[in-house]
Amino acid sequence: MDDLEAFIGIFPDEIADSLRARKDIGDLVEVVLDLGRNPEARFSIDQVSLSEIEVSREQIAQVVDHVGHFGDDNRAGIERTLHRISVMRNRAGEPVGLTCRVGRAVYGSVRLIEDLIRSGKSVLILGRPGVGKTTILRETARVLADEAGKRVVVVDTSNEIAGDGDVPHPAIGRARRMQVANTSLQHNVMIEAVENHMPEVIVIDEMSTELEALAARTIAERGVQLVATAHGNTLANVISNPTLADLVGGQQTVTLGDIEARRRRTQKTVLERKHDPTFDIVVEIRERNAVAIHPEVGTAVDRMLRGISIPQEARRLQPDGRVETEVEEIPGTESEFVPAPFEVSDVGRRRSVRSRDRDRLERPPRNGNGRSELDLTQYDEPAEPPRQVVTKVFPFGIPKSAITDVIEETNAPVQVVDFADAGEIFVTTKSHYSRRPTAVRRAERDGVMVHVLRRGTKEQIRQFLKRFSQEKVRAGTLENTDYEDHNHSGRSREALKETEAAISRIVSGEQRVELMAQPPYVRRLQHGLAARNNLGSASMGREPSRRVVIRRRRR
Repeated sequence: MDDLEAFIGIFPDEIADSLRARKDIGDLVEVVLDLGRNPEARFSIDQVSLSEIEVSREQIAQVVDHVGHFGDDNRAGIERTLHRISVMRNRAGEPVGLTCRVGRAVYGSVRLIEDLIRSGKSVLILGRPGVGKTTILRETARVLADEAGKRVVVVDTSNEIAGDGDVPHPAIGRARRMQVANTSLQHNVMIEAVENHMPEVIVIDEMSTELEALAARTIAERGVQLVATAHGNTLANVISNPTLADLVGGQQTVTLGDIEARRRRTQKTVLERKHDPTFDIVVEIRERNAVAIHPEVGTAVDRMLRGISIPQEARRLQPDGRVETEVEEIPGTESEFVPAPFEVSDVGRRRSVRSRDRDRLERPPRNGNGRSELDLTQYDEPAEPPRQVVTKVFPFGIPKSAITDVIEETNAPVQVVDFADAGEIFVTTKSHYSRRPTAVRRAERDGVMVHVLRRGTKEQIRQFLKRFSQEKVRAGTLENTDYEDHNHSGRSREALKETEAAISRIVSGEQRVELMAQPPYVRRLQHGLAARNNLGSASMGREPSRRVVIRRRRR
């Protein structure tokens, strides 16, 4: 099925004679002719020169005359063969180079993934150029049409799958072939194939544009099986490709609520899959007899976007015809995804009933072994959540090393975080706070408790960390020592009572409630109480009439 004589016959006599003299002609991959250079033949493991005479314009023109019409993609073929000839042109459009690739119908090349394509699920095949994607696609069309008895339509972009000319090559069996006159219109031919010819399977080579990805999604939603190839070596390459990401579900930026962000132990802005993947299975061709398989693309993309390790199936075809299978794991940025319950205690006040109920609903139930009953990834989780409450603190204008040293000295249950949106308390100094930088204003706007130290000394930090002592944590609450930090404890209590009443009104359905004017230290307590109840808050007005407004968080 190689049709090598037809391939050799397009070359000038001196080059053709050199090819016929080769004993390893059966391993020939391609012949390269470049103007002003020696002609080369590339084999699977070697590259040789075919002549000491440089290639002339006449020789290139002779080859061009012996092949079919070159399309807008500068590719042509030899009628009723699978060989492909690609041309390089100068600025005037004249041919100055040729890449003549041998096309072969290799029966049995689909054996590694035959069970996948027979399953009726859509399969996307990835791999570097020359690794054999088109060969597998050609054999797929034949197996599904002849052996599985399905109605198969091949959308043949450059006549690579079914060969050049109007009569398809026997390598695709009884599958029907639709040629594409212009590569930019391939998506139209894909839709036409579904609407006019009632296929059960559509085979497509080299999907590369956003319109083709959209057409593939439309076809899959109509219940037609897709088997296609795309540019990229791995699933990660496709996810990172904005043009093709839609094939595997795409990705979008999502802003999580406070509770969900803490439950996931992540930042509030994360990447998530946009929709269901067009293709159910992704096959990565590593080499001609070895592939890696993602049998559940949606799950694999979800785990990849969260930085979690991804199990995949590796298959290798042995010389005796056996298929050897093993499970591998692609490491992620985290060992695994462990949902963390939202257990941040209020400062001197309990959370509202609504916040507590939401927390309970979002926390996955656990069985007697401590394993989450909703754990779909089938990976072990810690038997119990840690009893000790660890408060996350973001220092602004205070050396992180200074806080870390004091935490080690006092054994305070406090964790220093690197991002403001990951912290529960925003701690800074009086000098930084008075300048009202963007970070401080953003923290107050988002309802994060802001604590101000007079100076960033270790003694001041030690006084601040006293409130997180081990005894208070074991008792299950953190005392509100902000009341004792100031000589206005009565005013603070009255302001917090007003804040709790406002929170109840918001929970009952009101959109926003404006509180009475308060000094800065009281407003900080009000912001913190609003945040603990998953509500937004902001300060408005000028001193001494500056006040807090509590509102529902924007979704």
